[in-house]
Amino acid sequence: MHTDLTLKNAKIVTLNEVLDGALHLRDGAIQDIHTGPIDIANAVDCEGDYLVPGLVDLHTDNFERMVRPRASVDWPVMAALVSHDAQMVAAGITTIFDSLYVGHAGIGSRSFDTLKNTIADLQKGRDGHFLRGEHFLHLRAEVSMEVMPEQFASVYPNDMVRLISLMDHTPGQRQWRDVKKFAAMEQKDFHLSQEEIDKFLNNAKERHEKISGPNRTKLLAMLNGHGVALASHDDTTVEHVEEAHAAGIAISEFPTTVEAAEAARAKGMVIVAGAPNVVLGGSHSGNVAVEELARRGLLDALASDYVPSSMLHGAFLLTEKVGTPLPETIRMVSQAPAQMVGLKDRGSIAPGMKADLVRVRKTEALPLVTMVWRDGVRI
Repeated sequence: MHTDLTLKNAKIVTLNEVLDGALHLRDGAIQDIHTGPIDIANAVDCEGDYLVPGLVDLHTDNFERMVRPRASVDWPVMAALVSHDAQMVAAGITTIFDSLYVGHAGIGSRSFDTLKNTIADLQKGRDGHFLRGEHFLHLRAEVSMEVMPEQFASVYPNDMVRLISLMDHTPGQRQWRDVKKFAAMEQKDFHLSQEEIDKFLNNAKERHEKISGPNRTKLLAMLNGHGVALASHDDTTVEHVEEAHAAGIAISEFPTTVEAAEAARAKGMVIVAGAPNVVLGGSHSGNVAVEELARRGLLDALASDYVPSSMLHGAFLLTEKVGTPLPETIRMVSQAPAQMVGLKDRGSIAPGMKADLVRVRKTEALPLVTMVWRDGVRI
């Protein structure tokens, strides 16, 4: 599609600075950056708002909330996908990695049929061009579940899969080191008796001891030679990081301690953290505050996790609370995650890059998304 558009009177956030000026877009790409005022009658006047690159979200659980709006309700997959897509784009996220479980370890049911239907409908949405954002898949492989390798083999390889994370959500380690906190949350959410939660915890511990190690080995063997980006999840100890690094994993996703983040940095791994942690001022499960990682230079990228709007909000908050320059925090939600998964055509405002852009109005309360473009077309 031929497009020719100028956006003027904007604070343009590039990789290194914030410029007052205008952008010229043509045929889906950024053509030029003009500093200072420009007199073009048909230009979109940004009225002094920020222009930032379209956000790149490597980990969102948002679709799961759309497809399961109530504990006993399964929403039609395509309808849920379209609603999810609209909500992500409204948060300024133009590149979306839908994070889907393969082998669920929690108490609430997550149907594997839903996963397969999601992959099929996502392909239909991409082929039919009725999704506003560009969607990829992030498969979350739960190594503590016996069915995981078989399920994984039935949906991979797939061209939409650009990221795979190796997860183990067994209570008592990683994210849920505090078993009492996990039990209290699950009992509240699912109205379980003490007997029921104790049975679940005992079964989970047994599975972890028998299955997690062998499943991890099987999965890595299945992925050998595929070249897909790999992430470890909820690294808590130095040993977790060393195990991941030895397996060739380059991304430490959501480390739960400073110790683990420091070990990841020492190994040259990149670190992704959850943006809701920044907005809330800490972890809902008692782990390290992302703000603390940022202050220590142990943060490379943010992901929305379970709240789409948290990415942009979190980036601005890190600038306000930690003092990290805005170009650097915006890079954490755009170029940095894009590079982690090999998407080199997006994530920064520079000539030749994809014209995925977000107009942001900074209010006293939070940054507000007012316009979004993908490939130079407003969506």
